[in-house]
Amino acid sequence: MSTVSETHDVSPAASGDAHAGAHDHPSDLKYVKIAIILAVLTAAEVSTYTFDITGGLLVAILIPMMIVKFAIVAGYFMHLKFDSKMFTTMFVAGLTFAVSVYCVLLTIFEFW
Repeated sequence: MSTVSETHDVSPAASGDAHAGAHDHPSDLKYVKIAIILAVLTAAEVSTYTFDITGGLLVAILIPMMIVKFAIVAGYFMHLKFDSKMFTTMFVAGLTFAVSVYCVLLTIFEFW
Protein backbone atom coordinates (compact mmCIF):
# COMPACT_ATOMS: atom_id res chain seq x y z
CA MET A 1 0.00 0.00 0.00
CA SER A 2 1.16 3.42 -0.77
CA THR A 3 0.56 6.37 1.47
CA VAL A 4 -0.85 9.51 0.05
CA SER A 5 0.34 12.68 1.67
CA GLU A 6 -2.21 15.44 1.65
CA THR A 7 -1.42 19.08 1.88
CA HIS A 8 -3.89 21.20 3.73
CA ASP A 9 -4.54 24.80 2.89
CA VAL A 10 -4.10 26.83 6.06
CA SER A 11 -4.82 30.21 4.48
CA PRO A 12 -7.11 32.58 6.40
CA ALA A 13 -9.90 32.02 3.89
CA ALA A 14 -9.68 28.25 4.29
CA SER A 15 -9.70 28.44 8.08
CA GLY A 16 -13.18 29.98 8.05
CA ASP A 17 -12.08 33.42 9.23
CA ALA A 18 -13.78 35.65 6.68
CA HIS A 19 -12.11 38.83 7.85
CA ALA A 20 -8.55 37.59 8.11
CA GLY A 21 -6.45 38.66 5.19
CA ALA A 22 -9.12 41.11 4.07
CA HIS A 23 -8.51 44.69 3.08
CA ASP A 24 -7.04 47.21 5.44
CA HIS A 25 -9.53 49.67 6.83
CA PRO A 26 -8.80 53.39 6.75
CA SER A 27 -7.47 54.97 9.89
CA ASP A 28 -9.67 56.90 12.32
CA LEU A 29 -8.16 60.14 10.99
CA LYS A 30 -9.33 59.23 7.48
CA TYR A 31 -12.90 58.72 8.76
CA VAL A 32 -12.77 62.11 10.50
CA LYS A 33 -11.65 63.74 7.24
CA ILE A 34 -14.50 62.03 5.40
CA ALA A 35 -16.98 63.21 8.03
CA ILE A 36 -15.73 66.79 7.62
CA ILE A 37 -16.09 66.57 3.83
CA LEU A 38 -19.63 65.22 4.19
CA ALA A 39 -20.49 67.99 6.68
CA VAL A 40 -19.21 70.66 4.27
CA LEU A 41 -21.21 69.16 1.39
CA THR A 42 -24.33 69.00 3.57
CA ALA A 43 -23.85 72.63 4.60
CA ALA A 44 -23.51 73.57 0.93
CA GLU A 45 -26.73 71.74 0.11
CA VAL A 46 -28.62 73.40 2.95
CA SER A 47 -27.22 76.82 2.03
CA THR A 48 -28.73 76.56 -1.46
CA TYR A 49 -32.11 77.28 0.13
CA THR A 50 -30.96 80.65 1.45
CA PHE A 51 -30.48 81.87 -2.12
CA ASP A 52 -33.30 82.54 -4.54
CA ILE A 53 -32.62 79.59 -6.85
CA THR A 54 -35.62 77.96 -8.48
CA GLY A 55 -36.49 75.04 -10.69
CA GLY A 56 -33.95 73.38 -12.91
CA LEU A 57 -30.95 75.30 -11.62
CA LEU A 58 -31.58 74.15 -8.06
CA VAL A 59 -31.84 70.54 -9.21
CA ALA A 60 -28.70 70.94 -11.34
CA ILE A 61 -26.82 72.12 -8.25
CA LEU A 62 -28.19 69.57 -5.77
CA ILE A 63 -28.01 66.37 -7.84
CA PRO A 64 -24.21 66.44 -8.36
CA MET A 65 -23.71 67.10 -4.64
CA MET A 66 -26.01 64.19 -3.86
CA ILE A 67 -24.06 61.90 -6.18
CA VAL A 68 -20.72 62.88 -4.61
CA LYS A 69 -22.06 62.29 -1.09
CA PHE A 70 -23.50 58.94 -2.15
CA ALA A 71 -20.16 57.90 -3.65
CA ILE A 72 -18.25 58.86 -0.50
CA VAL A 73 -20.65 57.10 1.86
CA ALA A 74 -20.89 53.97 -0.30
CA GLY A 75 -17.16 53.91 -0.93
CA TYR A 76 -15.91 54.29 2.61
CA PHE A 77 -18.67 53.56 5.11
CA MET A 78 -20.09 50.62 3.13
CA HIS A 79 -16.51 49.55 2.21
CA LEU A 80 -17.23 49.41 -1.53
CA LYS A 81 -13.90 51.07 -2.19
CA PHE A 82 -12.19 47.96 -0.86
CA ASP A 83 -14.54 45.26 -2.21
CA SER A 84 -15.19 43.80 -5.61
CA LYS A 85 -15.88 46.16 -8.50
CA MET A 86 -19.13 44.27 -9.08
CA PHE A 87 -20.64 45.77 -5.92
CA THR A 88 -19.60 49.27 -6.94
CA THR A 89 -21.10 48.71 -10.39
CA MET A 90 -24.39 47.56 -8.85
CA PHE A 91 -24.60 50.64 -6.61
CA VAL A 92 -23.70 53.03 -9.43
CA ALA A 93 -26.27 51.38 -11.71
CA GLY A 94 -28.90 51.76 -8.99
CA LEU A 95 -28.03 55.40 -8.47
CA THR A 96 -28.09 56.08 -12.21
CA PHE A 97 -31.50 54.42 -12.52
CA ALA A 98 -32.91 56.33 -9.54
CA VAL A 99 -31.69 59.72 -10.80
CA SER A 100 -33.01 58.94 -14.29
CA VAL A 101 -36.45 58.04 -12.95
CA TYR A 102 -36.43 61.19 -10.81
CA CYS A 103 -35.57 63.39 -13.80
CA VAL A 104 -38.22 61.71 -15.98
CA LEU A 105 -40.85 62.31 -13.31
CA LEU A 106 -39.79 65.94 -12.99
CA THR A 107 -40.17 66.27 -16.75
CA ILE A 108 -43.58 64.57 -16.78
CA PHE A 109 -44.89 66.89 -14.10
CA GLU A 110 -43.41 69.87 -16.00
CA PHE A 111 -41.09 70.93 -13.17
CA TRP A 112 -38.44 72.27 -15.51
